[in-house]
Amino acid sequence: MSRTRLFTAVLPPDPALRELRRAVAPLHALPGADALRWTGPAARHFTLAFLGNVDEEVLPDLYSRLERAAHRTPAFPLRVHGAGRFGGRVLWAGAAGDLDTMRLLAERAHAAARRAGLPMEEHRRYTPHLTLARSRDEADLAPFTAALEGFEGMRWETGELSLVRSDLPVDGVPGAQPRYEVVRAWPLGR
Repeated sequence: MSRTRLFTAVLPPDPALRELRRAVAPLHALPGADALRWTGPAARHFTLAFLGNVDEEVLPDLYSRLERAAHRTPAFPLRVHGAGRFGGRVLWAGAAGDLDTMRLLAERAHAAARRAGLPMEEHRRYTPHLTLARSRDEADLAPFTAALEGFEGMRWETGELSLVRSDLPVDGVPGAQPRYEVVRAWPLGR
C-alpha cells in the first residue's frame, strides 16, 4: 500500500514570498547565519495541520472532508508579520490579519483528518508561523528575530486550503531540502 507524507497549509502568493525573501536576505550576513539551514521559497508556507504518512485508501474521504472544511471557512486577509523562534532551533516569520479565521481553518483541517481516520496528535492552540531557518544545535536566534520584528508584509486575501505532499531529502546529500507539491487545493467559502 502506498503512503504519502501530507500536511494542510495556507500558501502565501509569490509577491509576498519575494518581499519576505528581500527582508530575510540581510539576515544571512549576521553572525551564526552560516550554521542555520535556511528554507527555500518553495518551503515557505503556513502549515495548518501535519497529517503524517497517509495511506492511499484514506485519500478520497480525506479530500471530501477537507473540501467541506474549506467551503465552511470564509476567505480571510493575511500578511507575513514579524518573527519569532521555537527555542534555539527554529526561526520563523509570523502572521497578521484575520488570525481567528486562520485558527478556525487549522482546527477544521485537523478535525477533517481525524474524522478520515488519521491518528492526529492532540490539537494545541495553533501558532501561525512560516519557518525561515532551522538549527541542528541550540543557537542564539535573538538577533535574527530582532532584525525582523518590525517586518510588515503585503496584505493578501487567503482564498484556498492546500493539501501538500512533502518528500524528505535524501540522507547524506549536502544542502538537500524537502520538496513540496500541492496535491489538491480547495477554495474557501464556496
